[in-house]
Amino acid sequence: MFLIFLVVVAAIGLWLVSAYNGLVSLRQRYGQAYSDIDVQLKQRHDLVPNLVETVKGYAAHEKTVLEEVTKARNLAVSAQGPAAQSAAEAALGGALSRLIAVAEAYPDLKANANFQQLQSELSDLENKIAASRRFFNNAAAEYNAACQGFPGVLIAQRFDFKPVEFFNLEEGERKAVQEAPKVQF
Repeated sequence: MFLIFLVVVAAIGLWLVSAYNGLVSLRQRYGQAYSDIDVQLKQRHDLVPNLVETVKGYAAHEKTVLEEVTKARNLAVSAQGPAAQSAAEAALGGALSRLIAVAEAYPDLKANANFQQLQSELSDLENKIAASRRFFNNAAAEYNAACQGFPGVLIAQRFDFKPVEFFNLEEGERKAVQEAPKVQF
């Protein structure tokens, strides 16, 4: 009888350790996914000044757009947390799209090899950022499900595992996504 009791206690102990370690692993994956977004955004932030300088030479009278991009980049670099970072990145994305629109008005600039390379790198980074955000949201969903599902909720409450936020679209981004793109020839 005592042996059965010891086996049951050992089984419960192993289950607790396993559940706790699973939650820790999911929390680490969530943190890594957030860091991956930061890496991609850092590359984007490093690319923006080069893009601005390239456009500046051709579009000197478009000073307000260039200043707007620089200001948005600086805000995005200093943003902390998923919500603030999402809002700052939305503003930077909007400013970059206006910068690209300005560049479209200058045929010499559009043909410039440096500008084309920078625009290509920016497009590639935007795709990587989108993929990183999807991975981040997936990691957040798995972590939240493990924290809120039974029996993980028992471990999560006891050891202070809290649900995490998703990387969501801000209101301005949401409106832009819902509108059909305007194509002109």
